[in-house]
Amino acid sequence: MSIKLYNYLTRKKDTFKPLRRGHVGLYTCGPTVYNYAHIGNLRTYVFEDVLRRTLEYAGYKVKHIMNITDVGHLTDDADSGTDKLEEGSKREGKTVWDIARFYTKAFFTDADRLNIKRAQKIVPATTYIKQQIAIIQTLMQKGYAYATETAVYFHAPKFKRYGEYSRQPLQKLIVGARDDVVTDPGKKHPSDFALWFKLVGKFKNHTMRWPSPWGEGFPGWHIECSAISTTNLGQPFDIHTGAIDHIFPHHTNEIAQSEAAAGKPLARYWLEGEHLQVDGGKMSKSLGNFYTLADLEKQGFPPLAFRYLALTAHYRSRLNFTWKSLKATEASLKRLHEFVRGLKNKKSQKGKSRTLAPFKKAFDAAIADDLDTPMALSAIWKLIREYNKTSGSFEAKAVLRLLFSYDEVLGLRLKDVKADAVPPPIAKLVKRRETLRKSGDWAGADKIRDELVSLGWRVKDVPGGPELAKTI
Repeated sequence: MSIKLYNYLTRKKDTFKPLRRGHVGLYTCGPTVYNYAHIGNLRTYVFEDVLRRTLEYAGYKVKHIMNITDVGHLTDDADSGTDKLEEGSKREGKTVWDIARFYTKAFFTDADRLNIKRAQKIVPATTYIKQQIAIIQTLMQKGYAYATETAVYFHAPKFKRYGEYSRQPLQKLIVGARDDVVTDPGKKHPSDFALWFKLVGKFKNHTMRWPSPWGEGFPGWHIECSAISTTNLGQPFDIHTGAIDHIFPHHTNEIAQSEAAAGKPLARYWLEGEHLQVDGGKMSKSLGNFYTLADLEKQGFPPLAFRYLALTAHYRSRLNFTWKSLKATEASLKRLHEFVRGLKNKKSQKGKSRTLAPFKKAFDAAIADDLDTPMALSAIWKLIREYNKTSGSFEAKAVLRLLFSYDEVLGLRLKDVKADAVPPPIAKLVKRRETLRKSGDWAGADKIRDELVSLGWRVKDVPGGPELAKTI
């Protein structure tokens, strides 16, 4: 299967061709573990999960690496804020290490509930300090970095392609830089960003600290991804992903420092997931519309209802979350599960059945076209409608196998749907009803149908035989 992906390096859909045949190196930016992930964050991880699943569905062996940011991510991208882990520590009266452990576990609990596959290697930034220092040393030797009394900075103007990824010239970025937040007089340029913070000034009492050639301190946010990705995947590697707000400054800075240090591209394909809005606007705690997965569950919604909602919008389109839209997708998920349950309850069908090749082709074409999950879902519902119209021409087990193959990409846990256990008395009634139908005793058959409904079972007559499902 040939896959096309929208590559932010080229700003167009490119046919995916891995560096090594049959293998894909995938790096996804992980969470900053100072608080619970909100549903906007989780939407990005669902998109990345669909990407990985699609690659595996197409037959690739994927090596997936993800970082955990447990140090260095400041509350302000201009290097003027405080460390988010330190803020979490103050907020909850716990150590930064306890905060990191707790919210890392919370993140993976959410990910598991959303059926998001875990990366083969998950790397906390605090475990790769030596690798980060090594890259900074290389940048210093090559003249791309310099030290001041408070930090070590990457000198953005030295890297001639700085801003190329964000499609913003350096001059424009200079104008956008806030002079009021540049607190280091030794900083050469407003766009220069921190690679290493020294334990001076506001960071004098920073808990997380390591020795370095420039004195004790801790790494900046961007350098961790460069160290973790290249150590595990080499440079260049195939695909780097994140959220669209990472384009600048995070991914722009990653590219600059990695390519300046190694003299070659960092990744060949860059994919960015769009924002999630709430009720048509920005999600914000101050507006009272800031939701976590637990908030959705408190309202009675299963986690997979949110996953289904995420699939209804293309990952490069904004998704508007409302309680009404979540309820609608929950209903769709229930109908899908009910359909699967009906197929599992159905007895094997004998004789010829229609080919499912056109339905598989439609699904494959959708998912291979830059992960078009809305069209992929449409292909599923088209199959279901066609089955319900002419189910005698389809073999139920073949339809199930096809749906299960679709679900390798969509991750809605269709295989976990349980067939209804039919009690012997109910099975006897169904068999008796079939005998009456075949003899032409429609009134007697209808009477048993009503009896089955009163007992909590719905029977549907289709050309391939009766289908039975619980109603209560």
